[in-house]
Amino acid sequence: MMSGAAAARTGTFPRDDSEDYLQGSMGYTTMKTPHRNKGLGFTMAERETRGLKGLLPPATLTLEDQVELTMQELRRKGSALDKYVFLQSLQDVNSTLYYAVLSRHTYECLPFVYTPVVGEACQKFSQIYRHTPQGLYLSMDDRGKLRSILDNWPMDDIRAIVFTDGERILGLGDQGIDGMGIPVGKLALYTACAGVNPAQCLPVTLDVGTNNQAKLDDPFYIGHKRRRMTGADYDAFVGEFIEAAVDKYGKSVMLQFEDFGNSNAFRLLYHWQEKVCCFNDDIQGTAAVALAGILGSTALTGTAVEDHRFLFLGAGEAGAGIAELIAYAIHVETGKPLEECRKQIFMLDSKGLVCKSRLHELQHHKLKFAHDVGHVGDLLSAVKTLKPTALIGVSTLAKSFNQTIIEEMSANNERPVIFALSNPTSKAECTPEEAYKWSNGAAVFASGSPFEPVEFNGKTLVPGQGNNAYIFPGVGLAAVACGATRITDLDMYIAAKALAMTVPQDRFDASCVYPKLEDIREVSLKVATAVAINKYATGHASVLPQPEDLEAHIRSIMYEPRY
Repeated sequence: MMSGAAAARTGTFPRDDSEDYLQGSMGYTTMKTPHRNKGLGFTMAERETRGLKGLLPPATLTLEDQVELTMQELRRKGSALDKYVFLQSLQDVNSTLYYAVLSRHTYECLPFVYTPVVGEACQKFSQIYRHTPQGLYLSMDDRGKLRSILDNWPMDDIRAIVFTDGERILGLGDQGIDGMGIPVGKLALYTACAGVNPAQCLPVTLDVGTNNQAKLDDPFYIGHKRRRMTGADYDAFVGEFIEAAVDKYGKSVMLQFEDFGNSNAFRLLYHWQEKVCCFNDDIQGTAAVALAGILGSTALTGTAVEDHRFLFLGAGEAGAGIAELIAYAIHVETGKPLEECRKQIFMLDSKGLVCKSRLHELQHHKLKFAHDVGHVGDLLSAVKTLKPTALIGVSTLAKSFNQTIIEEMSANNERPVIFALSNPTSKAECTPEEAYKWSNGAAVFASGSPFEPVEFNGKTLVPGQGNNAYIFPGVGLAAVACGATRITDLDMYIAAKALAMTVPQDRFDASCVYPKLEDIREVSLKVATAVAINKYATGHASVLPQPEDLEAHIRSIMYEPRY
């Protein structure tokens, strides 16, 4: 075999560098393994015993020093996408440092790990793709082999999986395999926001093709250049993956559906939610965080959830999910039948008000909210006719909550609830500044993506961000902590109620209905504890017996990045 020196002289190298270069170099292998690498955080003793001498400069830095240096570098990056790539590259090199950065600077880093920047990252994922695997790509060509492919992932104790087929990424539509940015980002938040061990998390993208012509025409697109697989073949592929995951990781592995299209999202959720531990974050997670905002708004409006009249602009999976959970909450709070509770909720889609006269043309998820009212074709007419107390935007139609709409809501309500929840920021139905200005500061506002505080009439108003990160990490932590075998609508209602109870008075004083993101780990702990209590009460927990102090047990398993 040619020696390293000979290779250097001739300009050639052994083909199998994993065998020839790394054999006998324990230190080099350690530094190339993200969850083992500490960079300059290795002590002198570790450098001696792990074969690291000479591979590092002589200085040592604590983890906290490295976090500070990393944040300085992050802040020097010029664009939001550059910051996203920088953080993802850090995860590829030193995952402990990556999670330490996210945990200690969650509020500052969150926009560059998830919304709004993850939208642009997905659009450009093929261009910024790095070669270190951050998850599994399962192709439709792999049908019949998915169980064996799961064995290629280096970690065996997987407790939480986020998976997508990339068809409905945020408000951006079909991104195909480039949608992998979503599962990667979501699971990073499981760890940063709730302390779920990253070694127990697995991002997965199901590559079933794409109908995005720009992707199909892109010579550098990294997925299959085929139209989307549909029908029985599609269902069988998704089913094979779910069954393979449960077979390998056990019945309590939590499976989170993420950014599936409307034509599949509800059907897949309804088919699997009674069979495995799963939930759909776009339908149920979004619903829970929105419901929490409604429950929290009572402190500002004096109106309980059961006394509201809701109008939704947008009737897709997010809107239908929120509407159904609100109806469920009213049902729990009042004991009224669900059918009656739904009569307080109205929806507007691209063809106008969802109502009984349109039953013949409505998608199945809209039928429950098709009431016996006259049809109107536009939002302003709906607001004038129905006089809602809460207006919820899930339409991705930027600026659709215009001045006339907000003024009409304000004329009918002393403190109108205005939730502009569409992501990313560019798709928001209105900005907080607009909502406050046009309501003379009375609006109780929340958005899906982050906005800065607004100075209005000498007062600082803080727009609440209805970020799913308040909900899904805590739900995931609960599932991991108690070995949940199912996730139900009751769990999501309980999670929403627990979240609403964490809002401190100073946030209400600033007209905000969500707690500070800086407090997210403690918030997630409260959410997880409430959900876990319900899992034991309903017989859906497999970690037995139930710990005497459930909150203390959950806190004890929360991952803390440290060297």
